[in-house]
Amino acid sequence: MKTATQLIHSIPIDELTGAISVPIYQSSTFVQESPGINKGFEFSRANNPTRKVLEDLICNLEEGYAGFGFASGMAAIDAVLKLLKTGDEIMAVEDTYGGIFQAFNHMFDRFGIKVNYVDTSNTDKVLANITPNTRIIWLESPTNPTLKISDIKSISKIAKQHNILLVVDNTLSTPLVQQPIVLGADIVIHSASKYLAGHTDVIAGLVVVNNKSLADQIRFNQNVSGGILSPFEAWLTVRGIETLCLRLEKQCSNAMTVATWLAAHPAVDKVFYPGLATHKNHHIARKQQKYYGAMVSFSLKNDNIKNAIRIVNATKLFKLAESFGGVKSMLNHPATMTHRVIPEDFRKKAGLQDSCIRLSVGIEDAEDLINDLKQALEKLNHPAGKQITILQ
Repeated sequence: MKTATQLIHSIPIDELTGAISVPIYQSSTFVQESPGINKGFEFSRANNPTRKVLEDLICNLEEGYAGFGFASGMAAIDAVLKLLKTGDEIMAVEDTYGGIFQAFNHMFDRFGIKVNYVDTSNTDKVLANITPNTRIIWLESPTNPTLKISDIKSISKIAKQHNILLVVDNTLSTPLVQQPIVLGADIVIHSASKYLAGHTDVIAGLVVVNNKSLADQIRFNQNVSGGILSPFEAWLTVRGIETLCLRLEKQCSNAMTVATWLAAHPAVDKVFYPGLATHKNHHIARKQQKYYGAMVSFSLKNDNIKNAIRIVNATKLFKLAESFGGVKSMLNHPATMTHRVIPEDFRKKAGLQDSCIRLSVGIEDAEDLINDLKQALEKLNHPAGKQITILQ
């Protein structure tokens, strides 16, 4: 079956009632026939029927061994990082999400886990920076927000040669765009709050692993730490995934149109989008992705925070917000919002300029989105526009 058909029909009909919509099993515990004899469910922290539908669904979409649902993307990340012990090292993509940077540098560093940041879009640098203590290579591909592309298949070969786990955050792509486990990854992470749920009404995280040993360890971490996804959020995420094919195809098409238009605008310095032939690793994206994604970032020729904030304050259809992946278009200014916790020198070394603006392209008409950006960019010629607030 084609992907769209397989996705829809891999969501089961409820065997008990025949309900075509997945039931919300809002129960903390389950009655047992006798001690240890049950229908596969004992206590919802350990397992829940609604959450299991979602976990099986994401596992099938990623073609993994097992899937796990968490209360947030960061809870999912936390469960994966707890595979490590004192003295272990992580090689992480340098252009990383601010929340992960905080977890690496202000939480797990206290437990003696070291992180080495590397430009993983250059495979030679990955190989050159492996140490005897490297236990995980941590990729985001594409990265957020500069959309760097790493060659997952090539890096997976390096990881296997050195007995290192390859973890890929697939949030920006979803399994409909790329399947990291098929490309050789051991673990895939999703912030399901974004494209998977798709309607900016859920906080959820997912993990998919490629073997039983990892499944046993993640299941243990999920149960003992308790950062589980509730039945209602699991149901909302399943419902969102039902329309993922339709939403994502439209969003990716819109993103390509918007990126192409931005590339020709006289006020724009750089456009970060893997679908453009000018992108450094466009050839890799073309090889490992079905689409090029629905996020577009760009920087200004006059690279300063004031001009960037003038633009993000001026859009009407693009809503100023921290998140991405919903049906409504959003934008943000990473240097003062999602990535403000990352030191300025580190941000700039990773290629994140002060004027960088991140767009989460939705399902609106592409022409309307372009007109919205056009009128906002015109504000650069009108200093008396909206009041500018510089965030610290």
